[in-house]
Amino acid sequence: MNSTSTAPPDAQPLLGNYRPPQGAYDEMFLADGTPRAHCQRFVNALGALGREELGQRWEQVERFVRENGMVYHAYGDPSKAVRPWDLDAIPLIVSAEEWQMVSRGLVQRAHLMNAILADLYGPQALLSGGFVPPGLVFGNPAFIRPFHGQHGPGDQYLQLCAVDLARAGDGRWWVVGDRTDAPMGMAYALENRIAVSRMLPAVMHDCQVERLASFFIALQDTLRAISRTNRDNPRIVLLSHGPEGPSYFEDAYLARYLGYTLVEGADLTVRNNRVMLKTLGGLLQVDVVLRRLSDQYCDPLEVRDTAGLGVAGLLRAERSGNVVIANALGSSLVESPALMPFLPGLCRELLGEELQLPYLATWWCGQEGPRKHVQQHLDTLAVRSAFRVGRIDQVRREELGAADREALSQRINEYPARYVAQESLVRSVAPVWSKDEPRPLHVALRAFIVASGNSFSVMPGGLVRVGKNSSELDVSILAGEGSKDAWVLSQGPVRRVSLLQSHGKSQLRRGSADLPSRVADNLFWLGRGIERAESVARLLRPVFGRMASESEREALPELTELLRTLAAQGQIEPGFVIDGVKEQLPAIENALPTLVLDAGQAGSLRSTVAAMFGNASLVRDRMSVDGWRIVLRLEQQIDALSRRRRVGLADVLELLNAMIINLAAFGGLVSESMTRNQGWRFLDLGRRLERSLQTISLVQDLLLEPGHHEQAAMEAALEVADSAMTYRSRYLANMQLPMVLDLLLTDETNPRSLAFQLTQVRDHVDALPREDSQPLRGTDQRIAVSALTKLQLIDHAALQHAGTGGASTKLGRTLHWLKLQLPRLSELISHKYLIHADVPRQLADG
Repeated sequence: MNSTSTAPPDAQPLLGNYRPPQGAYDEMFLADGTPRAHCQRFVNALGALGREELGQRWEQVERFVRENGMVYHAYGDPSKAVRPWDLDAIPLIVSAEEWQMVSRGLVQRAHLMNAILADLYGPQALLSGGFVPPGLVFGNPAFIRPFHGQHGPGDQYLQLCAVDLARAGDGRWWVVGDRTDAPMGMAYALENRIAVSRMLPAVMHDCQVERLASFFIALQDTLRAISRTNRDNPRIVLLSHGPEGPSYFEDAYLARYLGYTLVEGADLTVRNNRVMLKTLGGLLQVDVVLRRLSDQYCDPLEVRDTAGLGVAGLLRAERSGNVVIANALGSSLVESPALMPFLPGLCRELLGEELQLPYLATWWCGQEGPRKHVQQHLDTLAVRSAFRVGRIDQVRREELGAADREALSQRINEYPARYVAQESLVRSVAPVWSKDEPRPLHVALRAFIVASGNSFSVMPGGLVRVGKNSSELDVSILAGEGSKDAWVLSQGPVRRVSLLQSHGKSQLRRGSADLPSRVADNLFWLGRGIERAESVARLLRPVFGRMASESEREALPELTELLRTLAAQGQIEPGFVIDGVKEQLPAIENALPTLVLDAGQAGSLRSTVAAMFGNASLVRDRMSVDGWRIVLRLEQQIDALSRRRRVGLADVLELLNAMIINLAAFGGLVSESMTRNQGWRFLDLGRRLERSLQTISLVQDLLLEPGHHEQAAMEAALEVADSAMTYRSRYLANMQLPMVLDLLLTDETNPRSLAFQLTQVRDHVDALPREDSQPLRGTDQRIAVSALTKLQLIDHAALQHAGTGGASTKLGRTLHWLKLQLPRLSELISHKYLIHADVPRQLADG
């Protein structure tokens, strides 16, 4: 690509109208609108694409972001609702020379933070030497005394940390905060890169953008190297808050990308001072824990009870040398903004160097001189919490009146050590692309640093957030309104790297033993939820299809039977049927779309899909990308229709058709793409049990209940069960109840029949893990075998007489018995294998 300074003809419409604002450094353009030298090639390439092409590519990227379900928890949102990730098309570009200088400062800062932790949790020479005030340490809620005396491997407390940067008007990068506990944002930075690289692959190659994979390779190497046990192939788990945590999307993404097992506190236990992973196959020792929990939540025995988030005895296991925790517990201590004014002296004392990266001028009010300075300048300084733990919201000076300043000054007098004040800077801006005109937004950059050998390595990029106001990004990097990819340019061609590498010796395996019981539980209920959603959709589709048709109602007798079934299964009020379908039809047509899309209605299609999606979210790291996209698409489609003010019969019918296709695609993935391990087994077992129960209900409600239109009921049942084509190929138009019942119930060659499901259930139950010492079949096995056998003993006579006495016939009694025993089998499996009985079910038997 030509890198001359002459912009292509199409560059003017794209960025030509963009003007950098006064008083702020612009990341891409000089004050006169000329592109900065290191951005020139990108601006030319963007102009060569043209607005229409860029718009089409960006729509594809937005679809990619939606399909991947990129979400985050906005800072300060009391509802804790997840928000969609908003990614900009134009990256933040940093030259190779500038990033080298910034990286040197970041590496120095990581060394410094690690050395401070080693001293404060060790000999505390910095306290006795007067380099750090004792009140700053002992008054910090992040200083947890049980952590004192622990030693990371090789005195390495930090395996991973981050630094928040802002560029001031003078063009220099300034440090505005440190993240040394469990820094978040790496997965978002990686996902940003993947998305933008899809849109601009040739541009990235021509601009010689550094790749991010080398950073994650260094992280893998570091975690492998620090293991004290099983050093050749250590078992590494990623400890997450769980789905209610603020970074669950990132936790699941990182676990899958790095190849680690995603766990929650309840998945781990400590036995004989060893951390063990609870799996279906038994307890497996964990060698390294990459924690995403804040250190104050990790061990309820040593710190405080944290509602099951942590692992009781984790610190004791670490002290015994049987597990390594990354980062070391207690590392949040040096996140404190109150430490900033002491860092230059600490750097000289500990490293013998001057601090390279400048930081915001900071005053800790725990000292008299700085406190007085802060109180005298409340109109120009930003006051915030001195500590990350138990923090106080930042007080914005522009929002303070005279009375407010006086009240704030009084609070500082009462609790001086809790406050710091900082100067503010006007953050740099960067152009944000839109379909109208590019606009400038302020920029925040989080840089990530990983331990590598005896030093540290810096990610050649980072997490970029943008916002309208510079000050909102001072509070949290997630307080902004959008994100950008960060491009660090290389000085030469960029080599390809991959996370797939060879390490040590491994044995061939045909399965994985690290399936936590919680994950198996969620996969089981995901299978049930998927099947329940499909059953409801298949029952509703012929109803809406007939209602939306132009045929006379009297010519559609099967509609009456289908509505009776809907009422029997709780989808509509029984009164609609009892009072006469023909008379109630206008009311049903008006009410049914609302009932189907009512998330608060138990058993509705909307609530069923929501429950299914909730279970899928819990095992996202165990699902293929395609499988997750299907589930996410199902949720997004029904959610979009639910938000519309007016929904007609045709709208719901279109949704049902799309849902059934997507659910069939998911079933195909399960059948053809999932390895036959225990995860697949529990997912498919859940599907087979649920389909069995749904088939029984369909036959009981539609074929065994006395009705007015037996022929119509049989046609409707075959359509709902997706067996109409098979029936016609065998019997043509000769519709008889015994043949229909055989196809739906006892025909083991029909993958939709009850017999087929029960055969699969029996095989799955037999293959579940069991003790070798158990000589006889377990209760779950006996129920599975009995259920299949009882159905197989149904003869032609029982099918022939099924329509004469309904539930009182032999077939009716058999189906009733099965409907009682299959939920019992489900509970037995849950109690025996899925041990988290205290976790609320997303989907319960109804």
